Amino acid sequence: MRIRGAVLERIAAPAPFADSAPITVCELELDAPGPGELLVRIEAAGLCHSDLSVVDGNRVRPVPMLLGHEAAGIVEAVGPGGSDLAVGQRVVMTFLPRCGACAGCHSDGKTPCGPGSVANNAGELLGGGRRLHRDAAEVHHHLGVSAFATHAVVDRRSVVPVEADVPPEVAAVLGCAVLTGGGALLNSARPGPEDRIMVVGLGGVGMAALLVAVALGGKEIIAVDTVPEKLALAKELGATAAHTPAAVAELGVQAEVVVEAAGNVRAFETAVAATAPGGTTVTVGLPAPDARATISPLALVAQGRSIVGSYLGSAVPARDIPEYVRMWRAGTLPVERLVSAHIGLDEVNRAMDELAAGHALRQVIVFD
Repeated sequence: MRIRGAVLERIAAPAPFADSAPITVCELELDAPGPGELLVRIEAAGLCHSDLSVVDGNRVRPVPMLLGHEAAGIVEAVGPGGSDLAVGQRVVMTFLPRCGACAGCHSDGKTPCGPGSVANNAGELLGGGRRLHRDAAEVHHHLGVSAFATHAVVDRRSVVPVEADVPPEVAAVLGCAVLTGGGALLNSARPGPEDRIMVVGLGGVGMAALLVAVALGGKEIIAVDTVPEKLALAKELGATAAHTPAAVAELGVQAEVVVEAAGNVRAFETAVAATAPGGTTVTVGLPAPDARATISPLALVAQGRSIVGSYLGSAVPARDIPEYVRMWRAGTLPVERLVSAHIGLDEVNRAMDELAAGHALRQVIVFD
């Protein structure tokens, strides 16, 4: 079938992307779903730093690539052999499919799926190969999803069904921002009732972590960012204190659980330094592959501190997304507050500039 999508033509184009236009919105051919696959009509797709990191070259992926991995949509067809999901079902896309059989899939979310990671790096679906074409040439998939398009063919293991009352933009943000930020707390840190919680970096993932911290009933929740507007929003959403990184260092502010969600070295170093004795730093940000940080090993030993890496919030999406839906439905997790703008598909280059500048939480592409 013919679809319309946003294809990254080249990586590391000069900013601003609104001028260099590395992403082309064009028509493509999409194959019918194969066995174990679904055709999904995309309703909403969020722009994430994982998309930006491919555009700016921090994560080298094969191009041309149809971007987008945080999304929700409606199943329109199932591949040969049928599926446990019915046509008309709303689904949340998840950017790391799980095969269910490898060592990573048996780690309870701690480590990624091996075959899923291999497929993602190759620009393929978990079942192998690509379903996208343009002018008879194959177009690569982004993280098994490629959601910046009117439709996508995805592996069944790349989606989680949700009920029809979950709005598309809420469902979309659950699939990456909330899984990653919330999972840093629920799966990796597991704070106690008296633990102070700090979130360093208030993008979509960091603000999602803050929302989950508030939902957990944290008594002291500290938000850290360089952007005054984000600090103000954090206070509005339930943070008990909000500081710049400089203020954290100057005042000696610390917490037992510190989530780093900015994806840069300075934020990571700030997070480690602000972790109280006996506490845990959870890092979910994705800095450049050659980035290096300086920390004191002695401080880790002498003060009994831990540093934990958490990819996708150490999530098991099929287990965790229903829990976030429950929290949203109960009114304790206002996920819709993460959406900072609704945009059209044709605005994607400019939206990447907004993301790179740190102005946006979640810009959501809305499809008719």
